[in-house]
Amino acid sequence: MSQVSLPQSLHPDLPLTALAPMQDVTNLWFMKVIAHYGSPDYFFTEYFRVNDTSRLNRSILAAITENDTGRPVFAQMIGESIPDLVRTAKELCNYNIAGVDLNMGCPAPRIYRKNVGGGLLLSPEKVDRILGELRSAVNDRPLTVKMRVGFENTDNFYEILDIINRHSIDLLSLHGRTVKDMYHGAVKYDLIAEAVRRVHCPVLANGNIDSATTAIEVLSQTGAAGVMVGRWAIGNPWLFNQIRQALRFEPITPVPLVEVRNYIDCLWQTPTATTMPERSRVGYLKMFLNYIALSVDAEGHFLRLMRQTQTEGEMFNLCDRFLLADLTKTLALAPSLSV
Repeated sequence: MSQVSLPQSLHPDLPLTALAPMQDVTNLWFMKVIAHYGSPDYFFTEYFRVNDTSRLNRSILAAITENDTGRPVFAQMIGESIPDLVRTAKELCNYNIAGVDLNMGCPAPRIYRKNVGGGLLLSPEKVDRILGELRSAVNDRPLTVKMRVGFENTDNFYEILDIINRHSIDLLSLHGRTVKDMYHGAVKYDLIAEAVRRVHCPVLANGNIDSATTAIEVLSQTGAAGVMVGRWAIGNPWLFNQIRQALRFEPITPVPLVEVRNYIDCLWQTPTATTMPERSRVGYLKMFLNYIALSVDAEGHFLRLMRQTQTEGEMFNLCDRFLLADLTKTLALAPSLSV
């Protein structure tokens, strides 16, 4: 089976950019918000859970069927039942998707203990069978994989890469940590570089791409076809534009903190917010503010006080205090990871 062409990027002269799939984050609304501030080349949905009783999640499906960002959307699946993965992949191909993506990297213990997500990396033989069947089922759309460099170690890393080649995977998004690393420790960009040399498809480097400067360094170090950004795009939705500016050797446009305050308002306007109790709405926004705060206040006061808020009023008053008090202040180009 030969490879399938990927959708055209926004800027064919530049490396690819993609927003990483993040459960409970990269829904339709967040994709629209990101697109407002500067789209990546590719979007990926939250994962569709696949098992013998699963059906396509309507909320996740909306990120495909109601998406007006103008950018390609890959549909991600997570599961280990081959017949059900094949069934779901075929169902997804009835929609306007850019391709089907298999999650082989989710590091959440409740996920990998079910032998799905990152748990698949423990069984190269199972991965071989899954990808073989999916490649046969998805023969007119790109079939892509998101994975990590290993489960607890990297002993079967090269074996998995050879399986990727065997089944003509069209795009590999590679997070340079193991599943057990979660989001801690150094990212093994050297292994991403090894993957770039070994596999026959484009590779997106993933893991701690927290700024345009880091993106340029990682692209140089790995030779990857592009970068996939996750958590740090939550904190800085302007990051994809900033990466493109850096790639063109242009000065990076500073973002006034008042614009960050507007971004928070955009997040708050998610259609589901009206159906949530206040406590849930506050918790929802804190999920985003945990990353935004790291580029607002290097001393960590905003982050600490934000986590203590309990009501909408307290939270928005605090945002106003830190984001609107000095209209000359701008968002840091990289988050402070020491707070």
